[in-house]
Amino acid sequence: MRKILSKPQKEYKQCMVIREDLKLSTGKAAAQAAHASLLSYELATARDRKKWKAQGQKKVILKVNSVEDIYKLKAEAEKLGLSFAIVEDAGLTEIPPGTVTAIGIGPASAEELDKVTKHLELF
Repeated sequence: MRKILSKPQKEYKQCMVIREDLKLSTGKAAAQAAHASLLSYELATARDRKKWKAQGQKKVILKVNSVEDIYKLKAEAEKLGLSFAIVEDAGLTEIPPGTVTAIGIGPASAEELDKVTKHLELF
């Protein structure tokens, strides 16, 4: 009897990164993460979206300390060709309009995302 070896599947995930310095309420932070997730999902390739959905849509919520950190992540994601979206708040509740609150990156392979986000702490 022969063993059939299958190639290990790449793990896929999506990361949403929230600005901790804004001290958003739990609900506001959750809303910003949801915006980041949907916006970056819409910009991902059909292949990445399909693989991510097939694996259960893994999401990780992380934090940074400043808007400058958000733009550093954007630059790294751009360099690697990852989908991303920066969230600017409408300013109807807790913070002024146009405030950058979060960035969504992916879905994409976990290996590629980790090159950008592995050093960040969980939110």
